[in-house]
Amino acid sequence: MGLQNRVDPSGTLWSDPARGEFMGNRGGALHDADQRIVRAQKTRSWIICRTAFKGRRRELMQPGHYTELFFLDEVTALAAGHRPCFECRRADANAFAEAFARGRDRARLRAPEIDACLATERRRRADDADRLISLETSAALPDGSVIRQNGTHYAVRAGKLLPWSFGGYTSPLEASALTGEPVYLVTPPATVAALRNGYRPAFHSRAWKPGT
Repeated sequence: MGLQNRVDPSGTLWSDPARGEFMGNRGGALHDADQRIVRAQKTRSWIICRTAFKGRRRELMQPGHYTELFFLDEVTALAAGHRPCFECRRADANAFAEAFARGRDRARLRAPEIDACLATERRRRADDADRLISLETSAALPDGSVIRQNGTHYAVRAGKLLPWSFGGYTSPLEASALTGEPVYLVTPPATVAALRNGYRPAFHSRAWKPGT
């Protein structure tokens, strides 16, 4: 069985052979000496990184080193409660911070302030009643938001719903494909506000694009 370091949009860690196009971490080692996950986070700084940066190479899950996590794409990582890294993705991190601040009617926010906000929003369970949204609300979400219904995650893009899996998205659906069952907002509301205020997250390279 592979390492338990693949992250779904709800932030849960799984073993899956699909690596994804982004990596990240949660501030330190989540694994023990046998490479087993023993905690959900080390600090509240959950970041999204590039998979290649300055030629650095890492052997995964080494003792005393941070646990390398992998995401299908940035949309998935944002839904899980992470934010762009200020070292390897500085331009994206600055753009996210600016949009995040606008979404909270602030002129500027530092990384620790963003982390504190996201840490608070991550405390809500995936099935928490506060995450419930209406069908009308789900249809009006900005691109890059993720919702969940009946155990399936969907990314919103150009008014369509892209069914999520570790291996990639399947064919887009109309919003009307949602049933009357409960719909949950997976992406933290503060991040959704950043998406509304101009941040454009990276979808998987093979995800459906408008006009295709």
